[in-house]
Amino acid sequence: MASKLYFRFGTMSSSKSLRLLVTAHDFDEKGIPVLVLKPSIDTRDGGNKVKSRVGLERDAVEVTPDTDIYKAVDVYNRVKLTNSEEPIRWILVDEAQFLTEQQIDQLAAIVDRMDINVKCYGLRTDFRTKLFPASKRLFELADDILEIKSLCECGRKNAVNARFDADGNIVTDGDQIEVGGDDRYKAICRKCFTDKVRRQEMAKKENNEI
Repeated sequence: MASKLYFRFGTMSSSKSLRLLVTAHDFDEKGIPVLVLKPSIDTRDGGNKVKSRVGLERDAVEVTPDTDIYKAVDVYNRVKLTNSEEPIRWILVDEAQFLTEQQIDQLAAIVDRMDINVKCYGLRTDFRTKLFPASKRLFELADDILEIKSLCECGRKNAVNARFDADGNIVTDGDQIEVGGDDRYKAICRKCFTDKVRRQEMAKKENNEI
């Protein structure tokens, strides 16, 4: 069966990293060579660690924005073959939204030219509900796309990775990438997001009129 480029996306706290770790463990149990990658920009658990909220973790290879993933994997497999080891058959990528568009192209090339399956886990959109460039590229190139769903406190499907300030207000301006955890972000549905933003704007308008 031909190898594929997979994209598994969801909001924060939707068990993406947990699913990656479970998949990697399953491959280990079956003796399937797997390589786990993680963008260096995500420093929450260290650049070389993938960690889930339930406590599971695994070492990962750190990928900087300048890393040519295609060349790195090619060299890695050549070394393994020289040592009479089986080459990588699967690559799992955590926080794929932090890669560059060029690196997504490189992952696609790994699938097509090296016949290695690549499964990316990441966010679809940022705190402003705008697509991350790497996620957009994955939607354009991936062979298999699946949303990992989770629920908002109101019961609707989470859709927004809302960013909050120290006063608990939703932030709608700023840099697209600002690494943070539960202290800065919370996944909520679109309705709760738009309702809260509207209430904030109304309150701000009323204060300005006083």
